[in-house]
Amino acid sequence: MQTYEDPTAWAPEPVRPRWSLTLKFVATLLFFPLLCAFWLAVAAVLFVVGLFADAIAAVSEGFERGYLRFMDDTLGGIARLGSWCVTWPELRHEGDTAYYRARVDKVVGNWTEQASAPREPKKARPPVECEIPRRDYRGVGGRYVAEVALAQGWELRPTDVRKEVRLWWSAASHSPDTPAADAERGS
Repeated sequence: MQTYEDPTAWAPEPVRPRWSLTLKFVATLLFFPLLCAFWLAVAAVLFVVGLFADAIAAVSEGFERGYLRFMDDTLGGIARLGSWCVTWPELRHEGDTAYYRARVDKVVGNWTEQASAPREPKKARPPVECEIPRRDYRGVGGRYVAEVALAQGWELRPTDVRKEVRLWWSAASHSPDTPAADAERGS
């Protein structure tokens, strides 16, 4: 955590009213299937347009990058429409700090297990960066995520704690399997 950041941003989120969560949960049950269908329809249309745009992309590399960025922004924007949705666990465990502590411990533990796994030949490198979404830590705050992650060997990256906590596996910089170490060995 940077010292210049507002420490209240790293505190747990206030408990939301039960009636508001219940109303959002019911709206989620009605809205989420429509959102998924809309996302799939837009993805299909973009795919079909992309097949025809492939002919243009063969001539212009800038067009291909622009189209891929447009697709990413469009599909990501549709996915963000569901950010207000409330899941069943959120409805049941709102205000339960023990639940959120266990959830953070599990999520950070899973990322630690993946990052500390030995590299297998001819396979992708283990992840060295991760993002823990606010949905996973809203009941305990970003400070708890940082404490758990630091205890397991992670470093904090520049983060907007109102959205996510970004982490970097610090052991990766000391590992002989990093790209920097590969470059030093000349491989």
